[in-house]
Amino acid sequence: MKTVISTLLGCLLAISVTNAQQITAAQKLVFTTSEDSLNAGVAKSKTVISGYGSAYYQRNFNEQMSFATLERAVLFVGHQFNARIAFFSELELENAKAGIGQENNGFTGEIAFEQAYLRFNLNPRQYLVAGLFTPRIGLLNENHLPVNFNGVERPLVEQLVIPATWRELGVGFYGRLRNLPVNYSVALVNGLDASKFNHGTGIKEGRAEGQGAFANNLAITAALQYYWKDFKFQVSGYAGGTNGLNKRKSDSLALSYGMAALPLYLGEADIQYARNGFAFKLLGTSISFPKASDINKAYASNTSKGMYGAYLEGAYNLFERSRRMEGQQLNVFARYEMFDLNSATPANAIYDGTEKQQHLIAGFSYLPIPNVVIKADVRLMHTGDENPDLVINPSPNRIPYKTNNSFLNIGIGYSF
Repeated sequence: MKTVISTLLGCLLAISVTNAQQITAAQKLVFTTSEDSLNAGVAKSKTVISGYGSAYYQRNFNEQMSFATLERAVLFVGHQFNARIAFFSELELENAKAGIGQENNGFTGEIAFEQAYLRFNLNPRQYLVAGLFTPRIGLLNENHLPVNFNGVERPLVEQLVIPATWRELGVGFYGRLRNLPVNYSVALVNGLDASKFNHGTGIKEGRAEGQGAFANNLAITAALQYYWKDFKFQVSGYAGGTNGLNKRKSDSLALSYGMAALPLYLGEADIQYARNGFAFKLLGTSISFPKASDINKAYASNTSKGMYGAYLEGAYNLFERSRRMEGQQLNVFARYEMFDLNSATPANAIYDGTEKQQHLIAGFSYLPIPNVVIKADVRLMHTGDENPDLVINPSPNRIPYKTNNSFLNIGIGYSF
């Protein structure tokens, strides 16, 4: 299976090629979109239009229900002002419709900018970004095109624990070492809003994503990438305050305040390998939120103080050795995921066994060309037991909770 490098990393590697630095097999460039070309500085036009999207069908066998949705359609517009300054933006529409009342069968429409930032090239090895951007955390955050990952659904660990696509307002510094295959990044962004943490979705709802973000509290993210032969190693992290209220409002809720008040810490490490049609991924991540009890006192949100997740994936391109199918891919894969969104709970929180989950996903991705994919997979899910203390006003006719379920997913995706 061909390795598809994230667009930001692609630019760094393209620069390193021009400087005659030795490139490992894992660093080989694959430019598949106009955004890639703009990032690498080889676009034929100053203004570039690109994009991606996906749609899928899902069958929930426990519920005996099937749904289909246009998951997302994204339009990218970028512009190269000069050799040193460029603009990047992505406008995303989720689930086809957005606006008041645009919700159908639990699918809510949303229009949002996924990124809108300026990039300033400082020299051939370093650059700055400023605006709304996706920090380098995990595998998916920078590399989320549907043609770039296996499975109809994005990895659940990177949806619920990290959670991608995670974008915030801030300033980031990216670079690479001169004589070693090492990339690094560090960014200062607005902090999370713990008042919006919801039980069952981790820290996901606490992201501002560019809309009225608290700036009283800030966060720092950093990542380090290393290439060796056919391997790519990465560690990344996030640390920041989660209360952006002023002193008066914080005091009324008995919360500490300030730039790093009620800190939350996230750590992540991953390994990727690709050679001769084989590809493997391993990722682990954890969250520590020591002051979760303070948030529960203030907002009664049943927030946990610890979360974790990990997944392992293996894949093989069945067309790797076929000359007749050259340029096409048929990737068969299997992925095992495990996570617990309340692995550590404070005394004033209630443990929910349903948030401790294991998933086994197996299927295929067929790419007739690098920019189009047809996918199908089966997902088997197992969770812990339901906590009756979390069931509100149970009905006598309520269907008992099942700890096992299975899903059939069929989808399409594109990028250009």
